[in-house]
Parts: sequence; C-alpha cells; structure tokens
Amino acid sequence: MLSGLARSLWRPASAASGVARMITPTTKQTTLLMQGRSLSTVTFRNSLNKATTTSVTRTYATATATASPTSSSTTPQFKTYTPSSPGRRWLKRVPRDHLWKGKPVRALTIAKRSTAGRNNTGRITVRHRGGGHKRRLRIVDWYRRESGSQLVERIEYDPGRTAWIALLKHQTTGRQSYILAPHDLQPGSVIHSFLDKSSWNQTKNGITTTLPIDKGNCLPLSRIPTGTIIHAIGMKRNGPAQVARSAGTYAQLLSTGETGHAIIRLSSGEVRKFPVDVCATIGVVSNPGNMHESLGKAGRSRWMGIRPSVRGVAQNACDHPHGGGKGKTKGGKDPRSPWGTLAKGGKTRKHPNKMVVRGRPRR
Repeated sequence: MLSGLARSLWRPASAASGVARMITPTTKQTTLLMQGRSLSTVTFRNSLNKATTTSVTRTYATATATASPTSSSTTPQFKTYTPSSPGRRWLKRVPRDHLWKGKPVRALTIAKRSTAGRNNTGRITVRHRGGGHKRRLRIVDWYRRESGSQLVERIEYDPGRTAWIALLKHQTTGRQSYILAPHDLQPGSVIHSFLDKSSWNQTKNGITTTLPIDKGNCLPLSRIPTGTIIHAIGMKRNGPAQVARSAGTYAQLLSTGETGHAIIRLSSGEVRKFPVDVCATIGVVSNPGNMHESLGKAGRSRWMGIRPSVRGVAQNACDHPHGGGKGKTKGGKDPRSPWGTLAKGGKTRKHPNKMVVRGRPRR
C-alpha cells in the first residue's frame, strides 16, 4: 500500500499513452518521504555506512592513485574500415593514433631471427609457425633495478608483444629504457622504481615520506598495500618480471607481509603464492582491447608469422587421434591433441605446484 504522499506523486496512465509515470518529487516532498521511513531502516543504513567507511591505513604506502581495472576509461574504442574488400569488411583494430609515429631507439632494439618453430636439430617443436614480416624487437627492462625518477617520453608499438611499451629517460643519468606501458600512462609522467631498500625511507623537510602507489611505479610486494592492482610480477628475488605481461592483463594482491610469501589472484582466477621480495608494477597492462580485435582475413595472420592449422577430424588416422573413419567422427574419444593429451579442461600436471593456493576455474 502506498502512503498518502506517495499516492499524490503517482499519476495514473492516460488513455493516450497507456503508460503510468512517476512525477519527480520536490525537495520538500523528498524530505517528508525520508522522515516517513522507519527508525530501524535508518539505524541499519547508518551502521552499514560506518562499517564500509572503516579501513586499515598502512603507514608505508598510499593507495589513493590506484585505478580500478573495471573503470569506464578501460572501455576500448575500435577502428573499422570501409568494406572495399572482404578482408577490410571484418577488420576491427584498436586505434593507434596516440603511439609514436617515428622509429624506435636503435640501441634498444634487436633483430628477430625466425626459426619457424624448429629446434637445434631441425625438428618442429612448435606448430603453425613460419614466415611473417621482418621484425625488430625492442629490448624491454624487466628488472627495473635503477632507482630514481624517470620521465615517460612517449608510448610506442612493439611488434614482439600485444601491449604498448613506454620509453623512459632517467632524469639524473639520462639513460633510456623501455618498459611495459600501464593503461592510461601519459607521456610527460614521472615514475619511479623502489626496488632498492635505500629509497624506501626518504626524508624531506624533516618528514619521512611514503612510497607513492602510482601507475607505472615498481615496488616489491612487501611494500604494496593489499587489494592493489598490479602487473609484471617476478617469480624470483632479483629476477625479471614474468607474470601478467600481455595486453589488458592484471593481478590483485590479496595479502602480503614483511617476510614469507604474498598471495595474488591472477587474471585466470588462479590464486598463487609469490615471494614478498619480487618486483611488481602498479596498474593494468596497456591495450586492453587487443583480445577483441579482428584480423579480417587469413593473410594478416601470415604477416604475423602464423601458419594455418588443420582440424583433427580432417586428418588421417595415423596423424591424429580424431582422424580416419567415414564421415565426421572422432571415434568416440574426448577432444585431445595429436599426442593424446586432453584438450578441453583435462589436467596434465603430474605433480601439484605447492605455490598454487587455488587453481583456476575449469569448464
């Protein structure tokens, strides 16, 4: 049943429109409606607000600048083309207008020598590789050992990875280096690396400053607040970043401490332990719309060095477990690889990893 004031605000459906609508109440009417609520409801909501505003403040770090990976700024915008050909009709790419138009720093590049998926004996160990355009890879600094402030000069494209890279220039030594660019990192920004313990306690005007938790800053896991979004995580002390490096990926720090292991939830849903001394970078990896791109045609895959693949049911019985027989049949077998390994959610790890707290969700 509606109260008297609520009934006065409700206007029934007219014969022309057939849709009932609610009149927007004025400020005075809203106040009367608020006063008409029960005391128990007000007490419950006040207690809930107090509970949600209570947080634990860490004295050695500030996490006010950490952006949420689900914010509206991460929504990718795609560039489509006039369908002048079948290949351009379905082509959908992430805009690259913000990237550097010139060439990379020559001293920070190395030529990519293609092996077409073959090992030192000439046998194919990785299928569907070969050909592709000539590429020159950028040397990315995965260690971030040099402390001090570094200026972001520009954001560039790297043919060897899906994410963008950022060119840094050390403001003291002038040394240039490439790093994995976090999402929304702008040229002209200043980022830091705090892997050196001597840079943890900085004194300015007699006041000890804290470590800034800004996107692009590199810190050990022991100095990052719980709940922070991170990427480019190392697996060994003084080792390079190895986890969460592809475009749009990130991880969340669940717990940490001064010694022992930190617990991190990865993008796959797996919860895993990492040593608290390893490196990690704040923020989400750039180019989150890469997973939604459409190449448009098979030739674009060949430019990237990807060769075609053949379905198992279309092969001979001597080449694939699904091959042979009359018609399209898998022979009553579960989906599997050419070597008999289950391909749809089957477990292949013989010995469990002690660092995995909870495995990723499986279909």
